Amino acid sequence: MNILVLNSGSSSIKCQYFIDCISVASAAVEHIGEEVGHSQIQFEKINLTYTQALGNHHEALKMIFTMLKEVGLLSNTKTLDAIGHRVVHGGTHFNAPVRITHEVIETIRSLIPLAPLHNPANLEGIEVMHTLYPNLAQVAVFDTAFHQNMPEYAALYPLPYALSQTSHIRRYGFHGTSHHYVAKEAAQMIGNDLTQLNLITLHLGNGASATAIKAGISIDTSMGMTPLEGLMMGTRCGDIDPAIIPYLEEHNQIESKSIDRMLNFESGLKGICGSNDMKEILARSDQGDERARLALEMYVYRIKKYIGAYAVALGRVDAVIFTGGIGEHAAKVREMICEGLEESIKLKIDKIKNKAGNQSIHSDESKIKLLVIPTNEELEIARQTQKILTQTP
Repeated sequence: MNILVLNSGSSSIKCQYFIDCISVASAAVEHIGEEVGHSQIQFEKINLTYTQALGNHHEALKMIFTMLKEVGLLSNTKTLDAIGHRVVHGGTHFNAPVRITHEVIETIRSLIPLAPLHNPANLEGIEVMHTLYPNLAQVAVFDTAFHQNMPEYAALYPLPYALSQTSHIRRYGFHGTSHHYVAKEAAQMIGNDLTQLNLITLHLGNGASATAIKAGISIDTSMGMTPLEGLMMGTRCGDIDPAIIPYLEEHNQIESKSIDRMLNFESGLKGICGSNDMKEILARSDQGDERARLALEMYVYRIKKYIGAYAVALGRVDAVIFTGGIGEHAAKVREMICEGLEESIKLKIDKIKNKAGNQSIHSDESKIKLLVIPTNEELEIARQTQKILTQTP
């Protein structure tokens, strides 16, 4: 089955082309709407780049199909079975991928207030493809879907109950496609069914989140109504005292929009040491930079707190999984996170395996497995899309 996976952002579109869930090509269009756009495709030994202005998503998606045809992969859309779309926010409406219909499109549109930076771009990719190829099957895979079976006591905030009903204020969670993918990969590595395992998954990139998975179900996750809650991230603050916001408004005369921007784009690692590049922070910390050291210690400490909390929530932990750019590549960060956890939850890292880049990095003495699993959200979207298409109506 031939499936194109699209991740449509506000100024860029990334995609991969899968044949029977094997990626054979990747393409990207960047700087949409700017004076100079950049397009690139990789297929086998072919690597093509183009520099030209692309005024909108319609032109950008046409460019992607032009590139697919240019490398000889797509002679016409009849050779394509479906398009799988990444959609950030599905609210409480979707706890699984769905075939896109008019009703699904309107529901995604209604959720724009919950994801104003992401859902409009995701929706534009869907609508443009429907305009260009109205008969081509499309499937939406939601970042929030995996977390929609969280128990109500974990999903709701302790605010007036009516707000959760009338204003849809609750914890939705994000990175669900990644957490679900690495959980299934971990089950294969361990050699057990996912429904028999309790896992803590750590998606650590510029955005970061932790999830507690019990018997294959997400029972808690660190991100909340928005991706701002939870772990300290590259530029996001994560958990803070909410009273800080009115304090800044009243005593520092900072407007709410400026505070929102600060919390999302000027905080986290960047806010503490001026950089959200973990490689740079690690190097600066090794050279004695105190602000970089502080940022690193704060980052690690907050992750450790979530591991401890989720270990209690799960009751038994079979494995902790690292994924995402930092989780997969920053051995020093993994070592710091695991330091001191042997006495509390019987988790012990093997420093030699960790530095060597092994996938299994736990000590033989550890009661909990430690795994490093590269995430592949595009592959998971392709698999989910294929599953939807092969289901019996």
